[in-house]
Amino acid sequence: MARYTGPKTKIARKFGEAIFGEDKSFEKRNYPPGQHGNTRRRGKKSEYAIQLMEKQKAKYTYGILERQFRNMFKKATAASGLTGEVLLQLCESRLDNVVYRMGISPSRSGARQLVSHRHITVNGKLVNIPSYSLKAGDVVAVREKSKSLETIERSLSNSSHVYEWITWNNDIKEGTYVSIPARIQIPENINEQFIVELYSK
Repeated sequence: MARYTGPKTKIARKFGEAIFGEDKSFEKRNYPPGQHGNTRRRGKKSEYAIQLMEKQKAKYTYGILERQFRNMFKKATAASGLTGEVLLQLCESRLDNVVYRMGISPSRSGARQLVSHRHITVNGKLVNIPSYSLKAGDVVAVREKSKSLETIERSLSNSSHVYEWITWNNDIKEGTYVSIPARIQIPENINEQFIVELYSK
């Protein structure tokens, strides 16, 4: 399986921020991994290294593999608007990401699993493709048989994030992807311009 399943804290430490959500281990050791930890001297990074790191951060954050990410970049390049902004909007419109944003799952990897295991519907139909791209107005809901799942109940009770481009009705466990978010509304700390520069070489 090509998807990364190793220690998440190690990756978060590599980028210097908790990209997978709250992480107590990261808070204790928020310096890069490696034998010498904080004492190791690190030279100035090249322009390419900075651009590559930003791309890797985006891929790990959204849980997307290289080929898929490159295809999304091509799609973003062909679309009207700023390529970097469109790229992030495509990442945000993925079904697994919206399930995570709605609070149905505490993490994107958990959201991907819920979608794959057929717990989520889009406009009343079962969809088990995590990369399914939502359009403005699409209704995402927890499947009737899955509404009593403890993991979903726990995640929704702990969820406190509110996003302007998403509505959620906790009583019927259904939400709407109201609109494509503007760049300013996307909370991820990603410099998309570096990714554009990297792929444009």
